[in-house]
Amino acid sequence: MDTQRFTRQLMAGFGPGEQERLGGATVLVAGIGGVGGAATTYLAAAGIGRLVLVHPGALEKPDLNRQTLMRPDRIGEPRVLIAADTLGVHYPEVAVETWDRDLFDPLLPELVAAADVVIDARHNFPERFQLNRMCLDAEVPLVVAAMNATEIQLLTVAGDSACLRCVFAEGDPDWDPLGFPVFGAVAATVGCLAAMEVIKLVSGFGEPSIGRMLVADLWDLDVRSLSVARDPACADCGSRQRTPRASRSAGAAGR
Repeated sequence: MDTQRFTRQLMAGFGPGEQERLGGATVLVAGIGGVGGAATTYLAAAGIGRLVLVHPGALEKPDLNRQTLMRPDRIGEPRVLIAADTLGVHYPEVAVETWDRDLFDPLLPELVAAADVVIDARHNFPERFQLNRMCLDAEVPLVVAAMNATEIQLLTVAGDSACLRCVFAEGDPDWDPLGFPVFGAVAATVGCLAAMEVIKLVSGFGEPSIGRMLVADLWDLDVRSLSVARDPACADCGSRQRTPRASRSAGAAGR
């Protein structure tokens, strides 16, 4: 590990041991758009050892207003490959694994189970609920990051906390996953918040926002932290007995 690279982020409560935990961690990021791209960038910058990027499809021109890992000269190529190439230039010590597929692929449960933490940066409820169930099955902490126009939401699911379906039992049947407006700065804001949640979960630094959902509107900087409770009748977690799983990086994942 290049210790000099991370000198400026060492502080009270976050020392060489916490940095080593980041370096030993694997984080799966589902969705490498504006939200997932920002989260991935700052996890790599912080020294996360291995990133698993999952995102189907090729880069299109309208993606470029927010997807900062992308390049306009590579329109038409798989987004995960472009993201990996960009990360490799800036953060060569980070191992990056790419999967150009959706979250219903049969290999995904295995990838989720091998991760220390998962970030949900997908844009539709079917995939979000699928990822929620996979993380519950594997007892892997999940950080859900979402945005719409100027609004953001952040939820961390770990241990015995409320899961995504506890909070959004039916999703939103009117949601258009490709029709919502996107500001790059809004997507990046919630992506950076998600990265910080992962850093806390893996290293044991700070207090992850477990049991609370952050809701903010950047239109007027209205920021709220709402308590969320596990639903005993939840279709995904209501009948499960859940306990925190120890992080492979010897950090505090799941607490």
